[in-house]
Amino acid sequence: MADQPQIYELNNGTVVVKITNYGCTITSLSVPDKNGKLADVVLGFDTVEPYVKGASPYFGCIVGRVANRIKNGKFTLNGTGYSLPINKPPNSLHGGFKGFDKRIWEVAEYKKGDKPSITFKYRSSDGEEGKFPLSLLWAHIFLFVPNIAVFLFKGYPGDVSVTATYALTSSMTMKLDMEAVPENKATPINLAQHTYWNLAGHNSGNILDHTIQIWASEMTPVDENTVPTGEIKPVKGTPFDFTAEKKVGLQVHEVGLGYDHNYVLGGGEEKLGLKRAAKLKDPSSSRVLNLWTNAPGMQFYTGNYVNGVVGKGGAVYNKHAGLCLETQGFPNAINQSNFPSVVVQPGSKYQHTMLFEFSVE
Repeated sequence: MADQPQIYELNNGTVVVKITNYGCTITSLSVPDKNGKLADVVLGFDTVEPYVKGASPYFGCIVGRVANRIKNGKFTLNGTGYSLPINKPPNSLHGGFKGFDKRIWEVAEYKKGDKPSITFKYRSSDGEEGKFPLSLLWAHIFLFVPNIAVFLFKGYPGDVSVTATYALTSSMTMKLDMEAVPENKATPINLAQHTYWNLAGHNSGNILDHTIQIWASEMTPVDENTVPTGEIKPVKGTPFDFTAEKKVGLQVHEVGLGYDHNYVLGGGEEKLGLKRAAKLKDPSSSRVLNLWTNAPGMQFYTGNYVNGVVGKGGAVYNKHAGLCLETQGFPNAINQSNFPSVVVQPGSKYQHTMLFEFSVE
């Protein structure tokens, strides 16, 4: 339907969500506070132009074909080595230079009414991210010679059909269903929704006074380049312990720049086949977000690299202006045999669901 970036609205009379087909990106999400006052609780821009021009640090988008980091941009599958662009040296991040977040998706279905929804679809081609922007070629030559293998970019293997459906399933609930089917080759697939949340309002400052509970007793420690070491460690007795509700900022300064770590989800109640992932609360507005998912992990990221981004209404977003709850397969799982596999076989279906329940308390 739309081959240009546009913004679409889902409105059920209580929650209002704006989403663009550029990267399946949530640009605005307004929910009421304890007094019924609406506020936009996601970081982003008023128009599609800043997203298209690359001003967004992954605000609100769906990232893929493989979310998070692939160590050194390399992996081997079925005996074949694959190389990806190093867009976050020394690793490949969120799909590469032009991941799913920088693609125009087709609008396959758009329903209004009291349970509005929109379905986007995208076909990811064999060898995607195998081509390389010339402007960056010289940087690669100087950074990575003599590792000449870096030039043999194969990109991602096989064609993949992807769909993403956002739906307001009840007055205060949004559901996201992501599906992907490889057509002809096995391939790693790991999609993530990268919204930056600030339940006090996108323009309210930082999220360090929010409280969060994460249903995970373990996490995956990282090396100096934020790639998991392969270990799975208990969070008990560490600054990573959010098994009980705790202020985000309480120990954030004990973990380097801030939280940017994958949690091993489990141990909570289930609903509709989904497990409880996190509960986020803003004390000033009493807004609450409960997140449910079927993914094995969740990247908890406190917006450590956001710096002076001018967003909606001229709001300036700085470090910790929002936080991300990115349910996902584990980072670099394609290179870690002890992590849950992210490889999907041809004809099989990757399915990833997220349920966002808003409330006040």
